[in-house]
Amino acid sequence: MATIAVFGGTGKAGSECVYQALAQGNKVLVLARDPSRMVVPLGSGGEAGGSPLKDPKLTVIQGSVTNPTDVEKIFSSSKDISGVIIALGGKTKDVGPTMLSDGTRNIINAMKQISNLKRVAVITSIGAGDSEKQAPLFFKALMYTAMRGIFADKNRQEELFLSPEGPGHDLEYTIVRPGGLGEGPPTGVINVIDGQAGSIMRADVASFCLGAVLDKSFPYIKQTPCISSVGGTGWQKEKGMGFDGVTKA
Repeated sequence: MATIAVFGGTGKAGSECVYQALAQGNKVLVLARDPSRMVVPLGSGGEAGGSPLKDPKLTVIQGSVTNPTDVEKIFSSSKDISGVIIALGGKTKDVGPTMLSDGTRNIINAMKQISNLKRVAVITSIGAGDSEKQAPLFFKALMYTAMRGIFADKNRQEELFLSPEGPGHDLEYTIVRPGGLGEGPPTGVINVIDGQAGSIMRADVASFCLGAVLDKSFPYIKQTPCISSVGGTGWQKEKGMGFDGVTKA
């Protein structure tokens, strides 16, 4: 049994990570501005979706990822954290223009200063960083208009790991760039692609992230895999821990 810290655990993708980690028998720590929003995900949770998520292995601490002291509470609460999943999100008008990068920087600092942790999975998006050309045309239109602010912050967030001067560059990171996100049960089909992205259930994204922090031989450490289940190009099936089928581009 491992202990996993999830930031953004009350969001749609983050709650999938929390729910699936608990189902696997792991302990989970969550930092949440509003702990009452910690509910069973609609995808993996089935008929229980939307109900309060209660489990003796789950600890939810109230706080904000933009407050370094709050972030430190997570890492100070347990000495046996195995890995971290960063699933931060939200509209820029609600969370601010730098929440992703500010919060992620706080997490990196706490990982290194308190827990000496290495393994971390970060959910960003297709279209971030050098995956711009892999985004479908309709999504690019959103990236350049309505989602312009959030993508600027996603790029800053990724650079915390990808830049040689970034504070997270020496960590065992996996930057996960999913295609169009869906809400439903996991399909078990996860494709790492080098062409245009298709769609993928948040439940499958969560499965991939859990593999990234729990599988010692995970093949995408220090990489930026773009993943989808439906559509996309450049697929070559292979097996991996924590998911039924992974495709290596």
